[in-house]
Amino acid sequence: MDKGDSLTVSNNFTYREIADRILDLIRSEIYPPGSQLPKQRDLAETLGVNRVKIREACIALEVMGFIKLKSYRGAYVVDSGLTPLTGPPKVSPLELTEARALFEAESAALAAPIITDEAIFKLRHYVSIMSGAKDEAITPDDADEAFHTTIARSTNNQMIIYVIVSMWKIRKENTELRRVYDSVCKRDSTHREHEHLDILQALEKRDPIAARKAMRAHFTTIIEELLKVSEVKAYQEIQLKASQVRSRFLLSNQIHH
Repeated sequence: MDKGDSLTVSNNFTYREIADRILDLIRSEIYPPGSQLPKQRDLAETLGVNRVKIREACIALEVMGFIKLKSYRGAYVVDSGLTPLTGPPKVSPLELTEARALFEAESAALAAPIITDEAIFKLRHYVSIMSGAKDEAITPDDADEAFHTTIARSTNNQMIIYVIVSMWKIRKENTELRRVYDSVCKRDSTHREHEHLDILQALEKRDPIAARKAMRAHFTTIIEELLKVSEVKAYQEIQLKASQVRSRFLLSNQIHH
């Protein structure tokens, strides 16, 4: 099969759709593990899209752990041997966050002594985006995910990477989980920036104890916000039920009178 022909897509595709198309080729082993993807300008020409979309698609694929972007050397397909879970059918936001807190705190501690300067550079960039810096290739939410998965990959432990990437997949693909997390992030945007900076500074010092503590503090804040959201939702449900009972009672009085 000709690689150029197999890649042809519409110029109207978003970068995520382009990423999915490239991922299909990786999974079908047109670009097997360890192989190098074509240069971004060549992909852009083949796909009939601009290089910005190709860059965005490659960043998305790196965040998901399918490729590795190497400075001045291009993009390489990762050979992890693991496919992220689709996730259990029912999991609450609190359950997912508790699991993430356990895994990601220890992930940060494990990564701290061995994290590379390149990974630290990426983490600084992701924190700057979460703090308001503009980057057309990645949103603050994408930067949040990339920050956490970069730390996971810095452990060099494929099982840890697998679990953490899978939990992010669950978080994004479950509609209810995504809605609740979006609500929490809007309520807690300032804290999110400071907490990620604390984690970054601990990793820059290669301090596993501080890294674990900073990551735990981050998830403690998320859990507290989730509980507040749950309390508000429960209160609203009680109000709705009370309103329905009141309406039925008033209607019943009108009928009897």
